[in-house]
Amino acid sequence: MAMLYGKHTHETDETLKPIFGASAERHDLPKYKLAKHALEPREADRLVRDQLLDEGNSRLNLATFCQTYMEPEAVELMKDTLEKNAIDKSEYPRTAEIENRCVNIIANLWHAPEAESFTGTSTIGSSEACMLAGLAMKFAWRKRAKANGLDLNAHQPNIVISAGYQVCWEKFCVYWDIDMHVVPMDDDHMSLNVDHVLDYVDDYTIGIVGIMGITYTGQYDDLARLDAVVERYNRTTKFPVYIHVDAASGGFYTPFIEPELKWDFRLNNVISINASGHKYGLVYPGVGWVIWRDQQYLPKELVFKVSYLGGELPTMAINFSHSASQLIGQYYNFIRFGFDGYREIQEKTHDVARYLAKSLTKLGGFSLINDGHELPLICYELTADSDREWTLYDLSDRLLMKGWQVPTYPLPKNMADRVIQRIVVRADFGMSMAHDFIDDLTQAIHDLDQAHIVFHSDPQPKKYGFTH
Repeated sequence: MAMLYGKHTHETDETLKPIFGASAERHDLPKYKLAKHALEPREADRLVRDQLLDEGNSRLNLATFCQTYMEPEAVELMKDTLEKNAIDKSEYPRTAEIENRCVNIIANLWHAPEAESFTGTSTIGSSEACMLAGLAMKFAWRKRAKANGLDLNAHQPNIVISAGYQVCWEKFCVYWDIDMHVVPMDDDHMSLNVDHVLDYVDDYTIGIVGIMGITYTGQYDDLARLDAVVERYNRTTKFPVYIHVDAASGGFYTPFIEPELKWDFRLNNVISINASGHKYGLVYPGVGWVIWRDQQYLPKELVFKVSYLGGELPTMAINFSHSASQLIGQYYNFIRFGFDGYREIQEKTHDVARYLAKSLTKLGGFSLINDGHELPLICYELTADSDREWTLYDLSDRLLMKGWQVPTYPLPKNMADRVIQRIVVRADFGMSMAHDFIDDLTQAIHDLDQAHIVFHSDPQPKKYGFTH
């Protein structure tokens, strides 16, 4: 039936008003205090989205290790569980059981011994996980030292770690009064120098940190050799030291790419391991995990039984309330991919990294430090004999014009005169994107070679982009 329209047939739906003609678009909103009046949801949504327009595409961010894609089904599941507080174990017992399953899956992946009683927890990320592991080492050392008559006040306790450490370890040392004994990197040791690690160990050493994927270069510490060194040392001292493995990046990558490599609980002196679920665990930020091979390595005084919402909760955490959506996303990935699925994803990621390394070699003018044979990360510097007038900082700028975020930064202290560039390959960076990147990189190099270069007045190395 045809409708008749007339004078009083007026559309009154406010949502049909043009968003760019809304009153909120007519003036600059207060940035650092609350506005007086509320906005319609779609107006607020548009204003926030507009603020983010020039921030770049996270998929093109080749600086970060953090996951930038998840399957739509995972996203929907996580959206539906955002309101669940992970700490409310009594209120959300199924969520608590999911966390328990994840801890068991991870402990199995890292070869926790059957004869021992592993324990672990989820965290906001590897920074929290490292701090919990560090605290456990400190408290356990203090017990051992006191039992053996060591004067606890004579010196500050210390940890031993490679110069390629992530900043969370510096935070840990500052927050909890720990000296950091840093083993320097050099041209022949771009990871922990195991030959000299004992030079930095004493009776006040709470533990040695091994790194599975140094942030600067993506290389692994030789943990099997380190374990052998520690084993021999512990036979000669009343004050044994143990190893914590910071596997923020490698923990969910190495088991699938190099399953025979011994870096985990197969090594006798590795007592705890952390990893970031939001890196090669393939979950959006932020979720991390820390596992102790046996409950004896987690001092009981660090585990709090909290009466909360009608239940008694054992908890070891720096953070308290946080959404359960990330750990639920982790569990989704575990049951979605299984071992074979993770292996296929990580093998593809490995292949892409190797392709990028080979392509960079063909381009010439670059010296590779890591060709993706460990973590799927390549880093490189300009060759020493390069007569190019531009720097890697210029190359970062040129790539950013195409949307690619590629960090340029100096190496640690005693190698700070060497400036390198790093590309992290994640699961969502496929071979097609890799070909596109190499095309853009080739063009960027050509443009810089042909460009009039403004020479830099400040020759000092600086950081460009996100390195940690």
